[in-house]
Amino acid sequence: MSALSVRSFASFTLPVGLLASLVVGPAQAQPPRLDVPYVPTPEPVVAHMLQLAEIGPDDYVIDLGSGDGRIAISAVQDHGARAAYGIDLDPERISEAQENAEREGVADKVTFEQGDLFQKDISEADVLTMYLLSTVNMRLRPVILDTLKPGTRVVSHAFNLGDWEPDQSDVINGSSVFLWIVPAKVAGQWTLELDGRNHQVELDQRFQKVVGKVDGQPDVLSGQLKGNELRFTFDDRLYVGQLNGDRIEAVPADGAQQGWVARRS
Repeated sequence: MSALSVRSFASFTLPVGLLASLVVGPAQAQPPRLDVPYVPTPEPVVAHMLQLAEIGPDDYVIDLGSGDGRIAISAVQDHGARAAYGIDLDPERISEAQENAEREGVADKVTFEQGDLFQKDISEADVLTMYLLSTVNMRLRPVILDTLKPGTRVVSHAFNLGDWEPDQSDVINGSSVFLWIVPAKVAGQWTLELDGRNHQVELDQRFQKVVGKVDGQPDVLSGQLKGNELRFTFDDRLYVGQLNGDRIEAVPADGAQQGWVARRS
């Protein structure tokens, strides 16, 4: 469920009553049944979703439920993404999106594919956009957490990801927009080398939130992940580190401690 620039598509009459399913029916026997209604994302919401994702020239954008292609097209045309890929179950929407990409002159960088989004490989996304339903989002959540690389930005129009709190949320003309940044996985045992001493740290992780024991003392460390970056406080001091394999290394940040490293035990 997405949309394209109103300047190019004001003359279109966009269907809003199509129902879809995430399971593809027999080819050509009948149109696939959809359980996500096709409702295009309004232009201001499209713009804000892509701004929130902070798309850059190296980013590959994947749009789930791509509709008439407007999010994928705008990502390349208006925000400079290197490429975009849209997935939709409805073959009519795919044909429409391809025509729109040709009309906008971005067909060399924007592709669309018909099919079940759960059967597609989304692991290469730098930015994942979607306008689905809560039930579909919740089915996607473990795929997002286990498949997408840390730091991938996930932006959803209207529907959240349950108790995975967004890193940012806004309301645009009455429509909610949510941003999540896929966190690295840091739960487990670590050895923190600090001030010439080694501390044994046990981290527990719930999405981007992290709490931990230090030398057996519970709940003395708390922090948050933003992709591979971990910010935490311990003993009233701020630490900012970058995960690199089995190491977390200190990085410069205002007010943060330097000269420390943590290694998986």
